[in-house]
Parts: sequence; C-alpha cells; structure tokens
Amino acid sequence: MVSLEFESWGKLQMALAAGSQQMNLLATAAGTAANGSGGVAAAAIPLVAGSTANSLNVGGAASQFGVGDLVVVDVDYAGQVGFVGSGASGAYVASAATVNGDVNYVRRISLNVARVVAISDDVLQLGSALLAGVPAAGMQVNRLAGFVDREGGGWFQEWSGLFVMEGEQGDRVIFHYPRLQSMQGAAESAETLAGPLERVRLAGAFRALPVKDANDGEMVLCFRSYLPGAMRAV
Repeated sequence: MVSLEFESWGKLQMALAAGSQQMNLLATAAGTAANGSGGVAAAAIPLVAGSTANSLNVGGAASQFGVGDLVVVDVDYAGQVGFVGSGASGAYVASAATVNGDVNYVRRISLNVARVVAISDDVLQLGSALLAGVPAAGMQVNRLAGFVDREGGGWFQEWSGLFVMEGEQGDRVIFHYPRLQSMQGAAESAETLAGPLERVRLAGAFRALPVKDANDGEMVLCFRSYLPGAMRAV
C-alpha cells in the first residue's frame, strides 16, 4: 500500500485522492437548473489556428475570458463510447444514451485544464502546459468554476506513481509503482497551524497492483532504483 497527503488542492490532487470520478464544474448557461456536478454548460468557444500547449487563440471571443479564469480544452462529445478525455482518460462511456447528448460531456470529465494568466491579441496565455499538448483539430474551450468528485460513483481511475528522493551528493532513490488503485473514497485530514487555524489536506491511499517484468516474467509491485551521483563509489 501507498498512502500520502498533498500539500495543496488542485485538479490532479483531487482526481488522485477522490477514489472515484473527478469532474469539471463548467460555467453554466443563463437560467439553467442547478445540478450537483454542474448544470447545462454555456456554449464552448472554438479555437483559432495558432494555438499551442501554452496559449489558446480564441479570436474575437477573447473578451469572454478574464485573467485568472480556469479553462478546459477538449473535443465535443459526438457519440463516442469507451474511454474519453484527451491526455488522460477521465471517463468510460458504455452507451451514448447515458450522457443525454451533452456536447460538452468530454470537457466535463477532461483533465486537460489550465488557468489563464494573461490575455493579449486574442490569445489566452496559460499558467501551465495542457496535459494533452497542442490542441487537436476540433477542440473547443469552456470556462469552469472549479472541480467536483462524486463519492459512490462507478468510475475508478488507475494510476502510476513515481516517487523521487534527492540525495545531497547528486544521488537519487526512485520508487516506481506501475499500477496504483485507490483504496478509499475522498478523504481530508486537518492539521493545526496556530491557535484556531487549521490546514485541510487531501489524503490518498492506494493499493499497488502487480505487473509482469518483461526481462524474466516475474510479477512485481514496485521497482526501487538507486542512481549514484557523479563519481560516487559503488
């Protein structure tokens, strides 16, 4: 088993700690009914040629965005079944009927998110590169307010873990878990800082699952590696 607490909250941290499906709260259309995982989304904005993993050219629609906005970039839902989501799958669709023809569904579950840190010449500059890299043809942009997970849902993400311990003399110890499966639902832990102040951390626990080593067929849970620093005695 592997357990940990995250220093901060964010999209990936919530997805790792949730133990169930993690979604985006898309900005909603005017007058839409409330819903726990977000109501009917406002129309997505198409991208213009010239977008990159760090910048989104949205043309004249740039006025609809502001510095500090969170955005998600992905394809429309058009009846796809199976795993969906660019960069990393965020859901498995067994039947198109289950998502009620929601054209924004892939963007609801996508991990391809970023924050707008500057806007210039109709281009949104992003604070970090998109997980899926340069946007593919047909991708569009939705603003979002935040993230939500749904405890008790039927989607269980599987992860890989790589933990690196840096030595003072340039050496490193690396723990590689090729398959990690969540062991618990969403969980938080409170840490007292001073007086009445507390910090709430996301907590995650995972079961390591076996993989086959191609060198000899051995089934293993973790690869622990030691990389010596330059000129260190071995």
